[in-house]
Amino acid sequence: MATSSAPTPLGTRAPNFALPEPLTGSTVTLSDFAEKDALLVVFICNHCPYVQHLRHGLAEFGRDYENSRLGIAAISSNDVASHPTDGPEQIAIDARELDFRFPYLYDESQEVAKSYGAVCTPDFFLFDSSRALVYRGRFDETRPNLPGRVTGSDLRAAVEAVLAGRPVSGDQYPSMGCSIKWKPGNAPA
Repeated sequence: MATSSAPTPLGTRAPNFALPEPLTGSTVTLSDFAEKDALLVVFICNHCPYVQHLRHGLAEFGRDYENSRLGIAAISSNDVASHPTDGPEQIAIDARELDFRFPYLYDESQEVAKSYGAVCTPDFFLFDSSRALVYRGRFDETRPNLPGRVTGSDLRAAVEAVLAGRPVSGDQYPSMGCSIKWKPGNAPA
């Protein structure tokens, strides 16, 4: 069943995080992006058909912005007991195979997903240089099993506005995907 992203108020500050990157074994923190003018935090996973639909487009997006003033961090927060392909080993494999140019992190405790208010995969959070939320919406209008090329047009427009110092359009459509798979008793209230 598809779930839509929740309407987190624009202006919300980016919560801190310190998460392992399974591909490299290093820990990545919010402060690692301090020099960037914008930060995209995206909650994804490996099993979700909505993420599988756009994962090559997300990889291309990452390559397009690799040497820009945009920082990107992808995070998997799913319960690996119920969805083992969303765990660290597969995260590292996917990051390598897709040639992600950004860290793909693992949120074992699910506390980072909770602090961001993430509810689905994919779920996009774009922050400006002061780490205030300026965009909480979809990658683009495409969906699995519908015709159309994945471009990331909605997210690209928001990123370009932030990097140019312009306001991001208030016309933001929620992202849609699979619900985050919470550990028993761990779902947000």
